[in-house]
Amino acid sequence: MLNKAIRELYITNLAVRKNEKALVFTDTLLPDEDITEEDSKRRKALVGLARQVADAGSEVCRNITFLAYPSSRSHGSEPPRDIWQKAFGDKTVKELEDYGFLGKLLNKEQLNHEEIKDIKNIIETNKADALDVVIALSNFSTSHTKFRDLLTNICKTRYASMPLFDETMFYGAMQVDWNALEKRTNNLAACMNGAEKVLVTTPNGTDMVIGIKGRKILADTGNLTEPGSFGNLPAGEVFVAPVEGTTEGVLVLEWAPTFKLESPVTVKIEKGLVKDISGKDPYAKKLESKLNENPDFRNIAELGIGTNDMAKRADNILESEKILGTIHIAFGDNSTFGGNVRTPFHQDFVVLRPTVTIVKENEEKAILYDGVLSI
Repeated sequence: MLNKAIRELYITNLAVRKNEKALVFTDTLLPDEDITEEDSKRRKALVGLARQVADAGSEVCRNITFLAYPSSRSHGSEPPRDIWQKAFGDKTVKELEDYGFLGKLLNKEQLNHEEIKDIKNIIETNKADALDVVIALSNFSTSHTKFRDLLTNICKTRYASMPLFDETMFYGAMQVDWNALEKRTNNLAACMNGAEKVLVTTPNGTDMVIGIKGRKILADTGNLTEPGSFGNLPAGEVFVAPVEGTTEGVLVLEWAPTFKLESPVTVKIEKGLVKDISGKDPYAKKLESKLNENPDFRNIAELGIGTNDMAKRADNILESEKILGTIHIAFGDNSTFGGNVRTPFHQDFVVLRPTVTIVKENEEKAILYDGVLSI
């Protein structure tokens, strides 16, 4: 049954062909990572599942590679050199190194206009060496990386980002009616297009105003069959990078990315940045410590709305952010989907039972009421 579900991933979502070049990669647990025993088991299971996905894929695609690398410790960090080399080709990586660009890319250093132009030229010149398909089954997400951005936008690689993936998702959220999901998600994106700001409230005290004027509304539908397609699997969300400096209000968290909090954590936001985190749950201090590592980690990076009616699990952010009628808010990097903050961190948090109102041309329109889609 598992192999059948994996084949559907290759055939239905990615339309992989026999003669294409594909890569499945994952990341391995570091000895000093501070995680629970349960999370350690999940991480080890993910590595095994990634290998199964690669093995099953060999029945669909003749040229498929499996690679694993040590954990990067955070979502949004760039994958290491050997992953870049396999994805873009030896010549591309050598040229990026020769010009001093690869180190800057791997460290997510700020790049000037000329450097970005030169990097794109190198990759464009050698794009025939790049992979056709990437299945990213690492624990820590590579969605918001230059690696993914350059692959999909220049090399036109099809890219399935599946951080935190769990085998049970093959039998739940991945069993969605993909055609209905695509229609629902695109309709919501069209409705939000042109909105200037978004108002969000919840029964537990979340109350936010988020500016999105001029920002592109993006749809994650699970259809990754076109050249350059990119999205999560399981899929099902509309998302946007808020305009930096515009988000104001209070965000009340009841869920960490992979577990329910013992008590709510309150995040105060001013001028688009997390200003204060409070709460009795130990996660409050853990999150504060992480955000203290870099001022850019405090950026309100993303607003997303879930559209997958088969997604149910709230204890895994990959699936929970897709639950129909939820929203999610992310901190950190938004540079690969319309924002201006480039930093090695991107963390999403799901919010249940939201009421969401968009403001367009000074008129308000409710699109979600207490977690129920109203369009």
